[in-house]
Parts: sequence; C-alpha cells; structure tokens
Amino acid sequence: MEVLRKVVFFIKNQYPMVLGVITVVILGIGTGWFLSPKGGGGNSGLSSSISVGENEAGILDESSFKGDTAEGTLKEEGINGEGTHHLEREGGKSQTVYLASTAIDLQAFVDKKVKVWGESQAVKKAGWFMDVVKIKVIE
Repeated sequence: MEVLRKVVFFIKNQYPMVLGVITVVILGIGTGWFLSPKGGGGNSGLSSSISVGENEAGILDESSFKGDTAEGTLKEEGINGEGTHHLEREGGKSQTVYLASTAIDLQAFVDKKVKVWGESQAVKKAGWFMDVVKIKVIE
C-alpha cells in the first residue's frame, strides 16, 4: 500500500512536467508532418523523374542533364570502399570509372555494355568516380 501511495504522490507532483513532455512530442510530430512534402511522408518528388526499365533506368530526359557520361562494361565492386561497381572501358585500368548510385540499382546491369550519366566526384582512391543518375544498355 505504501508503494502505491508513493507512485500516486510522484504522479501528482510530476504531472505538469509529464504533460509538458507529451505536448512537446505531439507538437514536434505535427510540425514534421506539416513541413514534409505532400503533408506527411512520401518522397521529395525524385521518383516522378526516375524511370526504370529492363534496358535503362534513371532520369527521364538526358538532354537536359548537364553532367558527365561514360560507356563500358559494368562490373561489380568499387575500389577500396569507393563505389559499388565499376565500368571497364577501352584503354585499360587507367580508363576505369568507379560508380555508385543512390537512385538506381546498378546490380541489374552487371556484365552488360552500358552508357552512364552522372556527376563526377572527387575521392581518394579512384581516378574517376561518378554518382550515376541514368544507365542505359547499349549492346
């Protein structure tokens, strides 16, 4: 009985603080929902501009893209933790492009001759590293 009395006393004394914490949490969730795109969850609109097919995936309009392109055979593995795949090109190892993509599953195109569109980025180990935004099978 004494334990129950202590619990009731604690709840009565801490009620304003508990109510304040609950209010802050509810307001935080509401603010996040209100400020998010499309009023609650979802994506930022990126998927509406991404296409996925058997022979290509990525941005719909490559003519408006202002980045880099490369062609070669897509292989698995990057170099020393940089990239998930690489593009073997004519000219030997010095022409290899190391690749990663946050928008496209490159695995579906392994061992195929492809053209990639992307943004070149500076990295430590890879001579040329690209974040791929479009990939298309060319053979």
